[in-house]
Amino acid sequence: MGFGPRSEMLHRVTEMFCVKLKRKAIEKEDHGTGTGTGTGSNGNGGGSKKIRGTVKLMKKNVLDMNDMKASLLDRIHELFGRGVSLQLVSAVHSDPSNGCRGKLGKVAYLEKWIRKITSLTAGEAEFGVTFDWDESMGIPGAFIIRNHHHSQFYLKTVTLEDVPGHGTVRFACNSWVYPSHRYKYDRVFFTNQTYLPCQTPAPLRKYREEELVNLRGSGSGELKEWDRVYDYAYYNDLGSPDKGPDHARQVLGGSEDYPYPRRGRTGRKPTKTDPKCESRLPLLSLNIYVPRDERFSHIKFSDFLAYALKSLGQVILPEITSIGNKTFNEFDSFEDVLRLYEGGFPLPSGPRFSKLKDRIPWELFKELVRNDGERFLKFPMPDVIREDKSAWRTDEEFGREMLAGVNPVIISRLQGFPPKSKLDPAQYGNQHSSIRKEHIEMNMNGTTVDEAIRSNRMFILDHHDALMPYLRLINSTATKMYATRTLLLLQDDETLKPLAIELSLPHSQGDHHGAVSKVFTPAENGVEGSVWQLAKAYVAVNDSGYHQLISHWLNTHAVIEPFIIATSRQLSVIHPIYKLLHPHFRDTMNINALARQILINAGGVLEMTVFPGKYAMQMSAVLYKNWVFPEQALPADLIKRGMAIPDSGCPHGLRLLIKDYPYAVDGLEIWSAIETWVNDYCSHYYPHDDLVRGDSELQSWWTEVRNEGHGDKKDEPWWPAMQTRADLIQSCTIIIWVASALHAAVNFGQYPYAGYLPNRPTISRRFMPEAGTLEYEELEKNPDVAFLKTITAQLQTLLGVSLIEILSRHSTDEIYLGQRDDSPDWTSDEEPKQAFQRFTHRLINIENRIMDMNQDKSWKNRVGPVKVPYTLLYPNASDYSKVGGLTGKGIPNSVSI
Repeated sequence: MGFGPRSEMLHRVTEMFCVKLKRKAIEKEDHGTGTGTGTGSNGNGGGSKKIRGTVKLMKKNVLDMNDMKASLLDRIHELFGRGVSLQLVSAVHSDPSNGCRGKLGKVAYLEKWIRKITSLTAGEAEFGVTFDWDESMGIPGAFIIRNHHHSQFYLKTVTLEDVPGHGTVRFACNSWVYPSHRYKYDRVFFTNQTYLPCQTPAPLRKYREEELVNLRGSGSGELKEWDRVYDYAYYNDLGSPDKGPDHARQVLGGSEDYPYPRRGRTGRKPTKTDPKCESRLPLLSLNIYVPRDERFSHIKFSDFLAYALKSLGQVILPEITSIGNKTFNEFDSFEDVLRLYEGGFPLPSGPRFSKLKDRIPWELFKELVRNDGERFLKFPMPDVIREDKSAWRTDEEFGREMLAGVNPVIISRLQGFPPKSKLDPAQYGNQHSSIRKEHIEMNMNGTTVDEAIRSNRMFILDHHDALMPYLRLINSTATKMYATRTLLLLQDDETLKPLAIELSLPHSQGDHHGAVSKVFTPAENGVEGSVWQLAKAYVAVNDSGYHQLISHWLNTHAVIEPFIIATSRQLSVIHPIYKLLHPHFRDTMNINALARQILINAGGVLEMTVFPGKYAMQMSAVLYKNWVFPEQALPADLIKRGMAIPDSGCPHGLRLLIKDYPYAVDGLEIWSAIETWVNDYCSHYYPHDDLVRGDSELQSWWTEVRNEGHGDKKDEPWWPAMQTRADLIQSCTIIIWVASALHAAVNFGQYPYAGYLPNRPTISRRFMPEAGTLEYEELEKNPDVAFLKTITAQLQTLLGVSLIEILSRHSTDEIYLGQRDDSPDWTSDEEPKQAFQRFTHRLINIENRIMDMNQDKSWKNRVGPVKVPYTLLYPNASDYSKVGGLTGKGIPNSVSI
């Protein structure tokens, strides 16, 4: 679709008048003396040559479909000589009169802006530009761009052809350029040449230094969309204390009790009630400040909005709750749950619902109702019930998901019996496990506990110590849950056999009296079998909440953001480590900002759907105390959990104690590929350790990561010293692993496994029924109803499943591990390019190996009773189809959703 008749007529009428006016304006500025940053002539007496350039950009009207005035006003600006100008900067000669910055060439303008009619769906546009360049100025190392238009545009690349003595020169820009009056400085872009600070040509050094100063900002004031400022703040924007005490939340970060990684600063005003808290935007506003280049692309934002409509159920939740159906908030059977996927949930009827429909925005209502117009919230079929509707309830699948499910990063080897607590006995009394040998040995296939521990066959899923300190507070709400320990035996076929589940509560007379615990063992039939199913559900509730808060949010989203901020503040875009890490930061600040606005905030979706409720983020801050940067490396994590032991004779130098551990098997392949790529890359730019120690930007970056971004951890001794190339390789490998593969492993399996919430309930509403009570009688007579009344309620299920459907979807413009969206312009150095190609090819080989193993039936944990193959660490390096969606596979470069 192009411009309408009125715009086309305006174009034709004005074109003949604007060309002469435009030419005169260009000539006037071209033959002037520059615009305040340097002279327009070089003074060296060299010969002038015309250099043709191609500029690729996306106009604002392409990206904002409803903003027709952007194009019209920009064309009017062109009429009066207010175009888009570029000035090349010499990388060879400095101008002493301009602070020894590189000498500037003559101003040139983008050509034919008025004549080029860009379709609203055309995407990027190309414009020519012609530079007068004196050959004696040498090679251009940068350019200054000034946007004199009304609106911003997204500058992708600039390519210069036939630069004398150098051929083609490329600039990979990938940045928004706002009108010049929005900046107090010139926008400068550098070539795709990579330089350490000490190797930067002298004429470019001040430009390099000043650009970093601009990105750091002043540290004060509210930031606007055109500001390019990366700065830190505490998590002090989750609550709304002005609305009352129930809406207030603890400030996270900056204290010993509640340490936290820093977030990006927005600079909004403090609340009236608590000046330490930042005021919030209106609930439905998604216009939270993040630096403009960190925001979602137009395609990504459209995808996000399309599926985020359902998660706005919190807005209409009170309305739906008031509808008079007394069983509306309960599932009466598992068949009712399945109807969410097979036919949708029937809409309530009556005058009250008609009134509700009138109050819901029509677009939201259409998304909720889906396409059939009769059913409410029809969801895609989750993989865990696609082939078999009941296999999720088996003990084998219960154990398998600890190795190949959505949270395979918690299980550990049991190295002593009974399990011991690390909680302070002075505060919490005796918290050691009450599981005894007589509980489990009759179910251990003829072996004893001592023999199983010696042979590395006993494992534990232990959520006891993490949850017990908060259990009394959590259970003071509508939630009724336990802290759990689950013991498992590794069998000869490499599957895990559950042996016992311990459910613990705080002592009624005070924490210092210790835990009150009960032990449950497997049973298949009768009420004992129903009790065992409930015991497994309580474990799943623990694991779901811990997964969402810690494994997913804290250990990927939150901990990565300080690295993003520090990288933009301290590493120039032409620094090799910036170029290495930048693809792994795409969209993270934006998704984290949206999470603070609608997910993890007071009363947000997370508090409504996950068991810790209003204590969720506070609990995650307490558990951040256990976060250790070097232990985020997969090999170190596996060793810490006792899942592997060092062995130089094994691949990757580790021997897995469960050979069929899909997350670890595939993860070690991915880890090794990343580590090799990072080693090859860093070795090219840092052939010896002195260059690491002497790199001023690198040292400032690492100091800021420790002292500011993760400032509550600054005194920890475990931070790599960043004095050697090995330190650098280790640190960068961990950052890339966490942002890409670790996040993929704990995120994109959410809908396949937890989209069917009985398999991964997020809340428990009743304690285990006691014999002689009505609840126990109900469990005997109708175990399915009792189960459904215990786990997540219907409305929370609808909202929770909507959320994880959004989080589990790949965007159609996703960039996967082994791909770059700025290829091949990201660097001019051939060896790093070749190393990256080797990395991509290795990932393709890993993909093939994963698919082969999933076809091999001897690996029982890779598919399991539910027949869901493990593909969460399938890189997708060879799949450029950009289909997106609920694929259940693919490792995006970054924490992008």
